[in-house]
Order: sequence, then structure tokens, then C-alpha cells
Amino acid sequence: MARIIKFTKMHGIGNDYIYIDTTRYPIENPETLAKRWSTPHTGIGSDGLVLIEHSQQADFSMRIFNADGSEAMMCGNASRCIGKYLYDHALTRKTEVALETRSGIKLLKLHVATDGKVDKVTVDMGIPAEEPIAYHSQGAKPMKEHPIEVNGVRYIGTTISMGNPHLVIFVNDLASINLAEIGPKLENHPFFPTRTNVEFAQILSEGKIRMRVWERGSGITQACGTGACATAVAAFLTGRAGRNSVIKMDGGSLAIEWNIATKHVWMTGEAIHVFDGEIEMADNA
Repeated sequence: MARIIKFTKMHGIGNDYIYIDTTRYPIENPETLAKRWSTPHTGIGSDGLVLIEHSQQADFSMRIFNADGSEAMMCGNASRCIGKYLYDHALTRKTEVALETRSGIKLLKLHVATDGKVDKVTVDMGIPAEEPIAYHSQGAKPMKEHPIEVNGVRYIGTTISMGNPHLVIFVNDLASINLAEIGPKLENHPFFPTRTNVEFAQILSEGKIRMRVWERGSGITQACGTGACATAVAAFLTGRAGRNSVIKMDGGSLAIEWNIATKHVWMTGEAIHVFDGEIEMADNA
């Protein structure tokens, strides 16, 4: 027998996912379905699959599966879209929602437009940390403005954790970077036994940074919320920017604030509904 699974396609500045309310449509093999449904042409097409679930610790919880089937720790763009989904589908009337993720509980502040629907969401992304690397015999340690070499080319990078690992590399000319070639090699560099997200960034002007991202498990994406936060934090730590930055990515921009009092990073950006759909799935699929 087959059953119908209803889904919603949403994106946060081009970072697009398939969203399923598993309290209504439970699925048992999200790793396989993420790969199948994310594929362009033969599937729905997306950067991955996001499951909305009950939580015993927060208002709701989410699980994220990348396009390659691997499970992600956190996604800032997906968390904003979940905030919109919950409010617009009347699953909550709260404008402050606690969301459980694999990297902890995140607070979502929903901005409701005049049409009664959420258009922007501010997310408490938590306190950033220095992400350790495996460096030969010296053991795990963070890197700040540290050399990393691939294919004979030497880059200078800084590692930041936003609940998931990031390598941020500042360059003078972002257009000169072949992200499709260098991204997977840095993702799988021996420094990172569990792989890493990779951001290349260029300072445009005071408080404005252009960034492109190679996401662990998904490849080049239009945007990455945690990557934008990591880039803003790395820019501050290396003296390139202050505590407030606008990160411009292929899909759009995010406003990032690293609060000096709480040490928490706050991210604000749009959440966009694309379309609703349904897919027929065998019970043993």
C-alpha cells in the first residue's frame, strides 16, 4: 500500500529544504529520503530534508538531513523557516519559540507582517566557540589565522563552531576562488576528521562582508545561516569587522549581531514559503 506525505518547500535566502511535520506524517528512513527527494530533476530538489517533531525540552524540535543523507547538527536558515511554518500553520501562536536542535535549544523571535504571516525571524544562535582541528602530533586545537594547504595552494583560515564546524578563509578577491574545486578538498582535509563547512569571505566595506559557502554534506548552497554567523565571528576575532555585520551570500543577506553582554550571536533574515506538495510513498519505502 502507498500513503501520501504532505510537504512544504521553503527557503531562507536561497538555502532551500523540504519540510515535513512528522507529528502528522511520520517517516522512518529520512537518510534515504533526503537523498532521493533532494535530487534535482528526479526528486523534489533541495539542499536537504527537515523534520519537525515534538520535544520534551522545548516547544518543538527539528532534525536536518543533508542532500547526501548525512544528518546535520544545526541550520540557521532552516530554523528560521521552521518558525514561519509553525506560526503560519497555526501550530503555535507564540512569537518566541524554543526549538530543540542537535546543537542545543535555540530561541526564535518571529516577526509577523501585516498580512498575519511571518516574514522574518531572529534566531539566538548561541555562544560561538573555537573549533578544534586535528593537527599532527600536537593533538586537537583551534586554528586562528592558521595556514592550511590544498593542491599546493596555501590558505589562511580560522575555525569557529556554531554548534557545527566551520572553516572561514578571508580573501581579497572572492571571484577568483573556484569553490566547486577547492570546497570538497577543504571539507575533507585531514585537519577535520568529521569534515567541516567551508566559507570564503571578502570584506566589502565596514560591516559588510561577501561570503560563499561549501556546506558539509550538501556542497555549494545559496546561503548558510551558521556559516554567516561563523564568518561574522571570525571577522571580529581577526580585526576585520565589529560586532554587527551584514553577510551577503549568493541567495541574499543576513544581519548578524554578536552581543557583547550575553556573548550570544543573533541572526535575522527572511523565511520564504515556496510551495506545498504531496508525494506518494510506499509504507516500506
